[in-house]
Amino acid sequence: MPAPDGTTRLEGTTSLVTGASRGIGHAIARRLAAEGSLVVVHYGSNEAAARRTVGLITESGGSAVAVGVPFGRPDDGDRLWDAVTDTLARRGARPGVDILVNNAAIGSSSPIAATTVEEFDRVFAVNVRSPFLIVQRGLHHVRDGGRIVNISSGVTRIALPEVIAYSMTKGALNTFTLTLAHELGARGITVNAVAPGVVVTETNAVWMADPAARTRAAGYSVFERVGEPEDIAGVVAFLASPQAHWITGQVIDATGGSLLGSRPLRTGSLEPQPS
Repeated sequence: MPAPDGTTRLEGTTSLVTGASRGIGHAIARRLAAEGSLVVVHYGSNEAAARRTVGLITESGGSAVAVGVPFGRPDDGDRLWDAVTDTLARRGARPGVDILVNNAAIGSSSPIAATTVEEFDRVFAVNVRSPFLIVQRGLHHVRDGGRIVNISSGVTRIALPEVIAYSMTKGALNTFTLTLAHELGARGITVNAVAPGVVVTETNAVWMADPAARTRAAGYSVFERVGEPEDIAGVVAFLASPQAHWITGQVIDATGGSLLGSRPLRTGSLEPQPS
């Protein structure tokens, strides 16, 4: 999917997208590659899916390599950058990246009374500690003038009690984005977050196959539809582009205007209710 004006805005750059084997990360990797970037497709455990992502990119004329590093350990940052550096060297590419997209995350689907310490610690380890360590250990790997994009969530704006721990991790990521943007501005590096709403991915395909559930989810958005991974990828590609050089420290709401306010029911829709 090229840029709207048909140009390859990211020609000559290298991107690292974490959690890029499926879903939103997959779409982001393909979009960045289509715009000319060499994309490092990170995966945690699903090597086959990552290889498919790389295959689709190369079949479309793009460039990509896969790197597998499970997250959730104190040495996440070191292990990831060691793997990225080795992989780029074998590819014959110059070291370092211009674009870092922190997309990898895990879910948590328990209200506060049912959330265990183990669940809480695990979701924070992957969703908060890992991005922090990836940036901390990668400060010399991200080139001056580069881009960091963190994938947040609409649940930082819309209260969903049954995913409270997950929501908290994304709130922490928003604060990380703001503070990091201030620190890295002197190097010309922009740092922004993108907050998707309901997006159709492999992880929610089962309940999204229920017509009533999908209609209800579509009713959250002012556009009366659920999001697609490509919707989010387009926003990320813009933030990664030279055109976004004057935007930093921002959380871009990419929920399709979900729950902006009360409005009359439209034909065929259900009244949106908080889950």
